[in-house]
Amino acid sequence: MNIHEYQAKALLRSYGAPVSDGRVVLRAEEAKTAAGQLDGPLWVVKAQIHAGGRGKGKFKEADAGDAGGVRLARSVEEAADEARRMLGRTLVTKQTGPAGKQVGRVYIEEGSGIERELYLALLVDRATSRISFVCSTEGGMDIEEVAASTPDRILSFSVDPATGYQPFHGRRIAFALGLEGAQVKQCVQLMDTLYRLFVEKDAEMIEINPLIVTDKGDLKCLDAKMGFDGNALYRHPDIAELRDTSEEDPKELEASKYDLNYIALDGEIGCMVNGAGLAMATMDIIKLYGAEPANFLDVGGGATREKVTEAFKIITSDPNVKGILVNIFGGIMRCDVIAEGVVAAVREVGLKVPLVVRLEGTNVEKGKEIIENSGLNVIAADDLADAARKIVKAVKG
Repeated sequence: MNIHEYQAKALLRSYGAPVSDGRVVLRAEEAKTAAGQLDGPLWVVKAQIHAGGRGKGKFKEADAGDAGGVRLARSVEEAADEARRMLGRTLVTKQTGPAGKQVGRVYIEEGSGIERELYLALLVDRATSRISFVCSTEGGMDIEEVAASTPDRILSFSVDPATGYQPFHGRRIAFALGLEGAQVKQCVQLMDTLYRLFVEKDAEMIEINPLIVTDKGDLKCLDAKMGFDGNALYRHPDIAELRDTSEEDPKELEASKYDLNYIALDGEIGCMVNGAGLAMATMDIIKLYGAEPANFLDVGGGATREKVTEAFKIITSDPNVKGILVNIFGGIMRCDVIAEGVVAAVREVGLKVPLVVRLEGTNVEKGKEIIENSGLNVIAADDLADAARKIVKAVKG
């Protein structure tokens, strides 16, 4: 689960990390009051969406201006005007795709004098199953370009969970960032703070970009992104309350209501599979035969007829889907339950695209019998390769 910048900064502030004072604005009429509560002479107005690249983004609407989703203002009135220009508009960045995201809230904060811009992140290293620090002297809006063209400027190392964070970790980062004097001590303390927050709140990612050295020589977190482990939210009701469902894909949101593991993709073949590994293999073989998957969808080992029906509805609600592949291996899951769910869903929502079904495992013959006797126009497949060939041919042909 991701949260907004202003929410992340509130968390940082509660842990004692250095951040600027700011106010969130939800309605245009609140903008002037919010800006007036902050000290000038410089204000920064930031669109709040769950996507990076805001500074280089563009609004679709002409009356929103062309200065991107992060703007500077030199008066309370100017800050309020910029906030009003952003609210309700659609911001398009590299991470939003061409559809963009509508700005429902704006963050106004006090400006900072910047001497240097640095990059810092904490994340879970899947290769080592440890928390890793990532830092670079090249912070700011072009960090993706730095990673692609000059990866030697990025330092990354993991922390042994047996020892946890130690001061030498912070000093290693400080020296890599070229910090000196009191800044080294500040860095050691800040890294300890961020690591503690990461562990205590079951975070998946904390990104500070940029981490700045101010014109007074102090470290400050100028921007912040945070993501949390959705499976651990039951332990953190305070974090769960920060969820903004308007920033999530409606299909993914609907899937979460039925405990379905669904991720929308850009392809044309919808997939319904049980088991994450089988789902990945299904997407791979679709690509192998020349098409693209429209989603990752794992109905799980204990799916009910209702869950299967809802999963099918979610797939068919995607206008990009030109064909559907159901690939089920019945171990814990029974093939007849899947078949009943598919038949019920098709009868309820209709079937306007080709449907290929491959069943194997527990009650497979009963499942095939249910589909064959349903009267539906379903293409049967003998194995995964056969299923992939048939759905790609049906979509392409």
